[in-house]
Amino acid sequence: MKTYHVRKEDVARDWWIVDAEGKVLGRLASQIARVLMGKHKPYYQPDADCGDFVIVLNAGKLVATGKKPESKKYYLHTNYPGGLKERNLAWLVQNKPEEVIRLAVKRMLPKNRLGHRMLKRLKIYSGLEHPHVAQQPKVLEVKA
Repeated sequence: MKTYHVRKEDVARDWWIVDAEGKVLGRLASQIARVLMGKHKPYYQPDADCGDFVIVLNAGKLVATGKKPESKKYYLHTNYPGGLKERNLAWLVQNKPEEVIRLAVKRMLPKNRLGHRMLKRLKIYSGLEHPHVAQQPKVLEVKA
């Protein structure tokens, strides 16, 4: 029996839609990363790009447990002397809600070219409207 290897032409990419309202950030991000990598498919391979597209709605209405909104820090450096910026989760959810989910999912994907390609298939919106109606996305149920 020969080993089966997935080719680019054999991958069928589906579109999934997730409503982030009331969902816990880490659990939501892990389910999204799983779909982006293609781990939910029977022909998953770690070295092949066989994941799907994911649309996330209501990014600003997600929930963080415990004291994370005040204590979880995100760091950014401007590459200038003394240019270290520090923001907490509550500030980021209020001002840049799409960035919170993007960073959480990015850190769960592989740290190579394949992971960068997977992240491009993640579409995040802070409201309920999105321009991907023509792709007929299916609803992805995220476990609570």
